[in-house]
Order: sequence, then C-alpha cells, then structure tokens
Amino acid sequence: MTEKQVYILLTNTGSLLTKLIKLYTKKPYNHSSIAFDQHLSEVYSFGRKTARNPFIGGFVKEDVRMGLFKHADCAIYSITVSESQLQNLRHYLQEIEAQQKQYRYNFLGLFGVMFNRPLKRKNAFFCSQFVAYILNKSTIMKFEKPLGLIAPYDLQCVSNLHLVYEGKLKDYQNENKAEMVCYPVTEKGVFSPSLLYLR
Repeated sequence: MTEKQVYILLTNTGSLLTKLIKLYTKKPYNHSSIAFDQHLSEVYSFGRKTARNPFIGGFVKEDVRMGLFKHADCAIYSITVSESQLQNLRHYLQEIEAQQKQYRYNFLGLFGVMFNRPLKRKNAFFCSQFVAYILNKSTIMKFEKPLGLIAPYDLQCVSNLHLVYEGKLKDYQNENKAEMVCYPVTEKGVFSPSLLYLR
C-alpha cells in the first residue's frame, strides 16, 4: 500500500479579525488550511475572498506567499494517508471547488463555537470546519465533537499528526524551495546546466 502525506497549515496572520478571534480563543493560531504538498503550492481553505474585506468569504485556493500570509506565524503538521484516502480527499475538495459559487463562509458558525452550539448551515463552512469536514469524509480523521465546533486548535490535538515546522511561514518557504535542474541552450547550441528554484 502506497502511503502519502497531507498537510494541515495553522496560521496567525495578525489581521484585525484574527486578533479579535484570538482575544476569545487565547490560542496562537486561528486559521487552518489543508495542503497537498510540503512546499505548500496547493493550499485550500474557507476564508476571505479579497485581502481588504474579511467579510466577503468562501472557498479559496490560498497563495501563502502573498498578502496577509507574508508575515504570518504558522504551525505545519503532516498526516499519513493511503492512496485511496488521498483520492477521496481530492474528490470531495474538487466537488466543493466546482460548486464554489454556491458555498459561503460560515460567520454564524463562529458564534456557535463561542457558545458551544453547532449551527448547521447548508453549503457554509468556516476554515477549521471545512478542514475537519473533508478529512472526516475521506475517513482520514474522526472527531468526537460535532464538526461545527471544531476550532483550529482542535486539529492540533489529533493523535496521528506529526509537527513538521513551527515559526515564521516565510522562513519555512525559504528553507523548502524546490530545486529543479534545467539545461538552457546557449548561443552556440550547447546545453549549459543551471540551477533554478521553484517558489
């Protein structure tokens, strides 16, 4: 059986909304995402659609090298999955992505977490609820509490997670540049090796 790795990214971007949430949770990380590779080139979550407006949210593919993530603190965890679990995970994610206009950010659900009462809303997730949902649907993780009450710090408590990195997100990215060797043609038609980096 071929085993793969999936990654859970927890971040603190330092935004005003994050600071407000942190006042309540008292936890260092208040946003969660799921990634399919260690270089974080394919990262998904439910969050803000535009950098300037935190109240327009929904399903997003995140570029963790841009915007609010540029100065974020983070914790990155890996979890080992089977090939079939990985395929299931991609299937459920692609279903949401294909219908993303029908999905919205579950702002009311955040109040449900505060009062320990899950608020079920059709086609609506907050970030950690989304991550928990697709991990649960893919039989990768099971949660004791309702998914509508899963906060980012609950994801850290799952026993089969492995902490990969904790610190500044940009430092992790600098340490994990993927190297790729290519051979460009010179003016004389001779191949000349050079080292390129993929960000």
